[in-house]
Amino acid sequence: MIRQTISEYNQVIKACKEVFEKKTKDYGTAWRILRVPSITDQIFIKAQRIRSIQERGAQKVQDEISGEFVGIINYAIIALIQMEIRHDQLELTFKDIEPMYDKHVEETRELLENKNHDYGEVWRSMRIDSITDIILMKLYRTKRIEDNDGKTLISEGVAANYQDIINYAVFCLIKLGFGK
Repeated sequence: MIRQTISEYNQVIKACKEVFEKKTKDYGTAWRILRVPSITDQIFIKAQRIRSIQERGAQKVQDEISGEFVGIINYAIIALIQMEIRHDQLELTFKDIEPMYDKHVEETRELLENKNHDYGEVWRSMRIDSITDIILMKLYRTKRIEDNDGKTLISEGVAANYQDIINYAVFCLIKLGFGK
């Protein structure tokens, strides 16, 4: 089953990366202006929209929920990249940032493989609504850590929460049949 998960994971990430590349060509790297807590809030907006649609059972803006999960993944990767880049250069090319995108995807996929081994693919039995709630919980945790200047007593840091958010959003997209 893990091979199937990795294959599905790779399909989802490939589709997300294609969106990321096209948006980079359209907008450049305008996201470089954002501080990491602002990226967290952008992810929060997307996750909250998904939850609102799930609770109401209807939506007025016809953007697909799958697109919001793609946005969550790409913004979480952007946050990890922002945490890595230590200069003020705003405009970078896709070629400049693609290796960082790929590196963070690879590290996050390795985390998924390790957790999937220990938890036995339990996510496949979870509801998308529940996974959305977990993403929101991870965002609240991240906001709290950011508000505490990144300091924790016992908990994982911001980067680990972003990685979990990526993996949970990928699970949702797999369950929705996205990227096939």
